[in-house]
Amino acid sequence: MSLMDFFKKKNSGEVAVDRLKLVLVSDRANCSPEVMEKIKNDIIKVISKYMEIDADGLDIQITQTESESDNGKVPALYANIPIKEMRHS
Repeated sequence: MSLMDFFKKKNSGEVAVDRLKLVLVSDRANCSPEVMEKIKNDIIKVISKYMEIDADGLDIQITQTESESDNGKVPALYANIPIKEMRHS
């Protein structure tokens, strides 16, 4: 992923879909959309050190899952990150 991918112009439909996803995820996680956007950007930044990813195809969701220690349902972060190429150091 290049730096220019972050500045690629999206059409209004793509922007609206991204915003809706962010609102739904933040509602499930009980945190603000701003925090969810920071989490997404941090994930992109860290993973981009090791591999080239498709940032447009990145899908992050927070869902509820059963706790293994019988604490009821707990939030779980799921990330679907399309990998274009591995970086070799």
